[in-house]
This record gives sequence, C-alpha cells and structure tokens, in this order.
Amino acid sequence: MAQLQKVHGSMNQFFLLDQTELDSKLTQEQLVNLATHITDQNKGLLDGADGLLVVDDTDDDATLGSMQVINADGSIASMCGNGLRTVSRYLSEKFGQDEFSVQTQDAPLQVKREESFADGVPTFSVEISPVSFARETLPFDNLNTDTIVDQQLPELDDDLTFTAISVPNPHLISFVDDAVLDSDTLENLGTKLNGDNPYFYDGVNVSFAKIIGKNKLFVRTFERGVGFTNACGTGMSATSLAFCLNHPGAASFEEEITVYNPGGMVKTRVHDTNGEYHIDLIGNATVTNTVEIPEADLHASVLDNAEIAETGEQASYEKFVSAVRAAEEV
Repeated sequence: MAQLQKVHGSMNQFFLLDQTELDSKLTQEQLVNLATHITDQNKGLLDGADGLLVVDDTDDDATLGSMQVINADGSIASMCGNGLRTVSRYLSEKFGQDEFSVQTQDAPLQVKREESFADGVPTFSVEISPVSFARETLPFDNLNTDTIVDQQLPELDDDLTFTAISVPNPHLISFVDDAVLDSDTLENLGTKLNGDNPYFYDGVNVSFAKIIGKNKLFVRTFERGVGFTNACGTGMSATSLAFCLNHPGAASFEEEITVYNPGGMVKTRVHDTNGEYHIDLIGNATVTNTVEIPEADLHASVLDNAEIAETGEQASYEKFVSAVRAAEEV
C-alpha cells in the first residue's frame, strides 16, 4: 500500500506524496492526473485540496529532498511557501533533522523547525527567495513600465496602486481598505488576469492587503491556477516585502510581521542585504489525515480503495486560530 498525507499550512490544503517510498515512481503525466483527480472538491478525497506536493530525491547532497507543486488544475507552481512548510515537517520527521535545505523548482531553500505556535501546532520556518521586481521574471507587458512598485495602473484599476514581485511565483499586490476588501474587486481582477489578457499573459497571483497596525497585516489572495485560497504563503511573503517598502512607518525590515489570512495566521521576517531581499515565512505544518491506497490505484488515479484515518491535529489548529482571532478581533 502507498501512503499519502492530507496536510495544510494556514488551511492552504494539499495531498503530500513521497515518490521515494513507492516501488515504482509515477510518471509526470501520472502525477498531473493524480493531482487533478485527488484535489477535486466533488470527486476527490476529503473534499479535495489546492494541490499535490510531490517529494522526491535530489542530486544535491546539501539538500534532504526535492518538492514539486502541482496545482489543482494540473499546472506547475514555481514555489509554495505553505506547502514547503509541510514538506519540511515531513522530511524533518523522516530524517530526524530540524534544519536543512529543500530543493524547489528554482532554488534550494533553507528550512527549520521553530517553537510551536501552540500545543499540537507544529511550526516551521522556510526561506522565500529569489526575489525580483523585473518585468521578465513575472512576466508582464503593455503596462508602460519595467517595474511596478506602489504605482497606479489604470489598465487594471482606476483607483488602486500596485506592486509586482516574483518570489519566484509572480504576485501583484495592492493595499486596500475594508470597502475594497469586502467587494468583488479582487475576484474580478484575479479572474481577468488569470484568463486571456494582454498584461500578465501567464497569469499572476493577486493579493489585497489591509494594514491592521504596526507590523500587522490581513492578506487575501486570488491564486493562479487555484482561485481563492485560505492562504498563499508566497503571497503573504511578497506582500510583507511590499509592506516594508511602501509603508515604512508601519512595517520594519528584520522584525517579525504578523500576517492574518482567512485560514489563520503566519509570521514573516523580511531581510534586506544591500537591496537583495529574502523572506522567512513562519507558520503551522499540520497533518490532518493519512491515506493508504494500493500503489497500482495511485498510478491509475483510482481513489475508490483509499483507506483514510484522522490524526486529530486539526482540532488543535482550530483551537489556535480561535484564540488568535479572539485576541486580535480579525
């Protein structure tokens, strides 16, 4: 029997598969088929998920393993901060190490176990990098600029200002008030820029952020390849950098920033080394369920014979989130 985990970071939910534990690894086509089937909200397992995290070997002796992120629509994400935390926990427990590197699509990234946010809420910190503002790394076109930092873009909206950052996932960020956050502006803009459009022609993650206080944000993201998610780790990281750059009176480099999201809360720390940036993303790595399934069924994306068990960790996470929301009234 093959084993998977249902995991989440800030309720950004995934299934996690370790290819190295299989008798025969799935092909890339089989992995994409599995991702689209198992994450389906109606026909998948456990009400679906936002994507599939694939753990595999790495050629780099300095890393413990590699991570591939396959979105629910079958597209490949460059990175996923929430997912990387859960992969970090998996590899930490598998190899008995608390600080190491994981190979992602674009770079090996440092990760480490942190002090738990609360009882029963395992917490990990992951490096978010490389960071770029360059047009070709996002990419975008037809906006009459090569970088977008706290700029109005009338092609996208008459009133909002935007910042565009790749980390390396592409993100478009705007700081908004409650009225805009509660409107359908984010959904409309996210849908527009992830369909056929002349601006972000490969799509882009769109985040709206509300400043709550000193080093405190609320962020909601329309994610490329997924739509609305409870949280987007790279989105919260990119937004934290934009927070430090665009609102220096409210946010500080090298200090912890608390970022609330519809799925809970994370902390970030933005580092500035002579204009070179990277971000620490700190948050939960929760395993809600274990799944056993015949390996042949896994290759064929047949889910009927899956055996599912709960871990009990979700209750601890929900208790933590309730306490956070009650304390901050968010």
